[in-house]
Amino acid sequence: DHKTLYYDVEPFHFYVMTEVDQSGCHVVGYFSKEKDSPDDHNLACIMVLPPHQRKRYGRFLISFSYELSKKEGRVGTPERPLSDLGLLGYRSYWKSVLLDVLCKHKGNLSIKDISHMTAIKPDDIITTLQSMGLIKYWKGQHLISVSSKVIEEHLSRQSKTAVLFDDSKLHWTPPQSQPGTKKPFMNKYK
Repeated sequence: DHKTLYYDVEPFHFYVMTEVDQSGCHVVGYFSKEKDSPDDHNLACIMVLPPHQRKRYGRFLISFSYELSKKEGRVGTPERPLSDLGLLGYRSYWKSVLLDVLCKHKGNLSIKDISHMTAIKPDDIITTLQSMGLIKYWKGQHLISVSSKVIEEHLSRQSKTAVLFDDSKLHWTPPQSQPGTKKPFMNKYK
């Protein structure tokens, strides 16, 4: 309903997810990603076929797009505008990832630190933490303000039925960038 591509698919990579049974592989969904996104988009379009919705495959595909961003050494964000379901899916994914990071890493963390760990663009981190009431703006800076009790409360409300992405199974080499495209973010901070 929100995006249409009529002819030119050359600027995109397509990642197709299948279920496998005795009769073969069956497409359940896919996502596309621009080969070279000047806006750091790590996902352009995502679709899960209706019979396979509510199986958490959309979340898996979102997670996969961020794992590819990590391998590329870049932060990513989905192409906007997001559909209503897209926004729900992303907010759920971002909340879960951020809570996991905050739970595992005690002490001071900056938005930049979290972005490097998760490959989530800082703006998406800030808006998600704001929606959870876990960030404050003070003297020109965003400060993460969270107690272990708050994290535990949020984690208890998170769904435990996610289809998890095992990054140790990802054997993928990022395609070579075209001349003049953005360099990976990790090079900036060495």
